[in-house]
Amino acid sequence: MNHQSVDLGKGPVGKLLFSLALPTITSQIVNMLYNLVDRVYIGHMTPADTVGRLALTGVGVCLPVILVISAFAALLAMGGAPRASIAEGRNNPTESERIMGNCLTMLVVASLVLTAVLRLFAEPLLLTFGASDNTIGYALDYMNIYALGTVFVQVTLGMNAYITAQGFTTVSMRTVLIGAILNTILDPIFIFGLNMGIRGAALATILSQAVSAIWVLRFLTGERTRWRIRRENLRPQASVVLPCLALGLSPFIMQSTESLIAICFNSSLLKYGGDLAVGAMTVLTSLMQFAMMPLHGLTQGAQPIVSYNYGARNAERVRAAFKALLKACFTYSMVMWVLVQLFPRAFIMLFNSDPQLLDYAAWALRVYMGATGIFGIQIACQQTFIALGNAKASLFLAVLRKIILLIPLIYILPHFFADQAFAVFLAEPVADFLAVCTTAGMFAVQFKKSMRALEAPGSSPA
Repeated sequence: MNHQSVDLGKGPVGKLLFSLALPTITSQIVNMLYNLVDRVYIGHMTPADTVGRLALTGVGVCLPVILVISAFAALLAMGGAPRASIAEGRNNPTESERIMGNCLTMLVVASLVLTAVLRLFAEPLLLTFGASDNTIGYALDYMNIYALGTVFVQVTLGMNAYITAQGFTTVSMRTVLIGAILNTILDPIFIFGLNMGIRGAALATILSQAVSAIWVLRFLTGERTRWRIRRENLRPQASVVLPCLALGLSPFIMQSTESLIAICFNSSLLKYGGDLAVGAMTVLTSLMQFAMMPLHGLTQGAQPIVSYNYGARNAERVRAAFKALLKACFTYSMVMWVLVQLFPRAFIMLFNSDPQLLDYAAWALRVYMGATGIFGIQIACQQTFIALGNAKASLFLAVLRKIILLIPLIYILPHFFADQAFAVFLAEPVADFLAVCTTAGMFAVQFKKSMRALEAPGSSPA
């Protein structure tokens, strides 16, 4: 694979987008293997109808905590990487390195705080996230070990974004590929070979993340990278960190509120459908994450193009990049929607073969992903706001879909349907539809305004 970065300011935009996006999409999909592989192996622990199902549900209630850890990485990755790209577009690589170094320090600080919190309060947190008396033991077994690898997760996810932002997408792909392959190898060894069960899955994950973290740091301190980690940039400066935090709030809320949403979904489904409904939600969440990964990969591939050319004041190239991104995202989301609606059981069987869970989750998946077809519009518009450094718009859209729409709907809709569990699942597509309509209208206005301002004589990007 080619380790050289690409020229973000030249060449056909569509071809450039896919050359950057394909390795990034691969990275996103492979990155999901950390948790998906764990759940596949755990879901098939024997006997599958008792231990496997309860263990799978136990890991499922750990997901909100894992998402919080990832959210802090996104706060400093997606908040800092676009700003670093914009700085490079202005021919200021020194500022790009300063941003990256400051964000690395903040990632390490965040990981230490998170590790302490998780070790002290794991049980009450997991009970809040939907663990029951039957599943709390499995959840604690997984989380107590996973929490020890928080720093590796933060460094891997957070700093890999700065490799991608430079155009080294094949290198960033190898970051997650190395860890995921190692995790896939270690999982059966630890879970079944060493008879460690769910604890073995957690140990395999953090060891794999540690190897990926070492790979990232070696590259960013090596000779090939354009932005190098330097000691003088590691001391945080408010003037550098605060703008990154402001821009990163949108992806942070998008990911961290998944934890809050998981609490709402799991508590409501536990009330209306019991452990079976919560177990189904674990599968649905996993599948939704898997389905969304290529969309996030596309937007991460587009981010360096949009940000660099925005910094370089090339409005026409920014427009072309967004149009290519929108077409790709919408096409993919429609294809995924069709497959889910036609073959729901095939997707469910990846995680568990228990007939009861399979029957329940198959109809729930069709409902839960009912608006997936148009969701590509939401992702393309919202992530372009981030790439342009528009913190206010991206933050509002993140809050709109998750907090303003989805959470209230989880509690409101069951009052209007006889099948209350069905109503809880229905909240997701209703919120998605309303959010897409709002986002598309808002983006149409704001994007035109940004491009006009960029083309105005004497103006400069924010």
